[in-house]
Amino acid sequence: MTIKVGNILTNYIQYGEGEDIVLLHGWGQNIEMMDPLGKKLSKYRITLLDLPGFGRSEEPKSVWTIEDYTDFVHQFIEQLKIKKPILMGHSFGGRITIDYAARYPAKKIVLFGAPCVRENTELTWMQKCMKKVKQLPGMEKLSNVAKKHIGSEDYRKASPRMRDILVQVVNQDLSDKAKKIKVPALLIWGDQDAMAPLEEAKKLEALLEDGGLVVLNGYTHYAYLEALPQVVTILNKFL
Repeated sequence: MTIKVGNILTNYIQYGEGEDIVLLHGWGQNIEMMDPLGKKLSKYRITLLDLPGFGRSEEPKSVWTIEDYTDFVHQFIEQLKIKKPILMGHSFGGRITIDYAARYPAKKIVLFGAPCVRENTELTWMQKCMKKVKQLPGMEKLSNVAKKHIGSEDYRKASPRMRDILVQVVNQDLSDKAKKIKVPALLIWGDQDAMAPLEEAKKLEALLEDGGLVVLNGYTHYAYLEALPQVVTILNKFL
């Protein structure tokens, strides 16, 4: 199904009956990555969407921040007449969930491998080199070409606008937003998560007023899929 949210044509699916759960996928992903989990939560009405710039949804018309994505999700939820949903987000979708729960009504939230804390760190050797290259006359174009080849896989696969958005959203620290969350929050994390290390989960848990961390040993950034039966059991107890 599609719906126009603001000026963005948005792809979504909805199934089941009962209390509303909205599932938000990670960067570079789509509905299909959250659907296996949604299909296991049979006692609820499940809503999944392709976030703008992913799957079959249109790209944002400008460079969005986390707050822009959150406002979009809120508008989407309101258009579907969903009241105070349970939000579950993986990675980037989890970052949106953090901001959403800090600013909009939600009943509970679940975060899967969702990095929150962004601390200032020393620039790497390559970052320092790229910074110097960009300062040279006529080198801005070469710098962009180099970044396309040495950046992360997510960065390389993205369109120019989505690359700019990625830089915006991954560098933003959400610590102050996490502190504002009052609803119950469950963190489910793989101890082998290289993209959002377990130490980040512990920092996030400490920021939350009513947060709890469940560690899944031997699983990665996609622990919510790799250990799906175990995750569903945990969720049924939390919900």
